[in-house]
Amino acid sequence: MTMQPSSPEPFAPGIDTPLMPGLKGIVPDEFEPGDAAPGTVPPGKPRSMFVRGLEVFLENKLAIVGVAILVLMVLFCYLGPFLYHTDQIHTNLAIENQAPGSAHPLGTDSSGYDVVGRLMVAGRVSLEVGMAAAILATVVGTLWGAIAGYIGGAVDAVMMRLVDAMLAIPTLFLALVVVSMYPATELELIIVIALTSWLTTSRLIRGEALSLRVRDYVQAMKVMGGGGTRAVLRHIAPNAVGTIIVSATFQVADAILLVVALSYLGLGVPAPKTDWGGMLSNGVQYTFDGYWWLIYPAGICIILVVIAINFIGDALRDSFEVRLQRR
Repeated sequence: MTMQPSSPEPFAPGIDTPLMPGLKGIVPDEFEPGDAAPGTVPPGKPRSMFVRGLEVFLENKLAIVGVAILVLMVLFCYLGPFLYHTDQIHTNLAIENQAPGSAHPLGTDSSGYDVVGRLMVAGRVSLEVGMAAAILATVVGTLWGAIAGYIGGAVDAVMMRLVDAMLAIPTLFLALVVVSMYPATELELIIVIALTSWLTTSRLIRGEALSLRVRDYVQAMKVMGGGGTRAVLRHIAPNAVGTIIVSATFQVADAILLVVALSYLGLGVPAPKTDWGGMLSNGVQYTFDGYWWLIYPAGICIILVVIAINFIGDALRDSFEVRLQRR
């Protein structure tokens, strides 16, 4: 009696049976649907543009240093007077030009003002005028460039030729002419600096508007009856926010330097107020007398703030770069 060969049992993977013979320990015994394959990262939610931009910003060590310097300088100028009390209104010629000591860590100036307290007062004026002028210049430049780029044609040509004509005039010279005609106040400095600093921003935003006005969502808005005002304020300007923020950051540094230049030339805010440029202007008179505390502290503050703002601007530019956000 011949014996029939037994038929092989069907393969049924279970707990103790690997999915593929000979690969136990390499391929898991149980592989549930939705699990990540071995050696791969499990799928997650896609990161938002803000998160990607923030990661790029935080990777820039110089930007972190810039933020730290700027925060410390703001705290020094605005919270410092509450901790370090000095009289910055009444002069005291009995202690003029005193060297640094226990009573005055950075000495006194030619009017008897404590230099540390003077740095705080001057820093508030420089930061306030610089930031306010930068914001105003950014708003004016954004609206001008967005309108010119969206409308195009003859309107664009006329508006941008006006910008080109004003760019041909040196900014400092134009500011000197205007400031010399009227008494210098903080408000006047803000307006003068803003009206001479919006030109570059307008050219940048015009370039963005020329590319955004042909996008599908702008054309759909026009088909639905939307006007130019809505297109500029609701579609073009918001979608150019990256360029606007980066431009505004650099505008702050430029405005602070322009305030310093005007004050150095004697066209800054009147006494008893002052700014870092005014302190430099007063200090250079004693360059050959060895009164270093009248020059170096204000100069170092200017350098630190401007460099910090430039570091932040560079990092923001990288954060809004689409190629870096999609890496």
